[in-house]
Amino acid sequence: MTDRQVVVGVAVVDAGRVLAALRPGPDGGWEFPGGKVEPGETDRDAAVRELDEELGLRVTVGASLGLDQPIGDKYVLRVYLAELMSGTPVLREHTETRWVSVARLSELDWLPADRPFVPLLRATLRGGG
Repeated sequence: MTDRQVVVGVAVVDAGRVLAALRPGPDGGWEFPGGKVEPGETDRDAAVRELDEELGLRVTVGASLGLDQPIGDKYVLRVYLAELMSGTPVLREHTETRWVSVARLSELDWLPADRPFVPLLRATLRGGG
């Protein structure tokens, strides 16, 4: 097994909608916001920290969507469900955020690493889990 650094993505859910964030640049696209897990930090701690740093949001992180998605040779993406506790998204690293209904998640042009999580998220949220 290769030692890949974990990157956490956070599917923030509020009132039946999911927060998507647009990463700028030529390799940009829609993503579940998040970032790299620092040494000594749990995935959940990193998710809470990154959402505060990137978007000014306070969240409670829940279950993982259960997939380790490789990003190149160095990273692996894990996406976690989270509930919005407080805050309104502040654009610090993204050019746009959008609250998207579960039914419309697949309409966005997701980054390649985030795409496999969209059907998992839809199934999880439709199943009430």
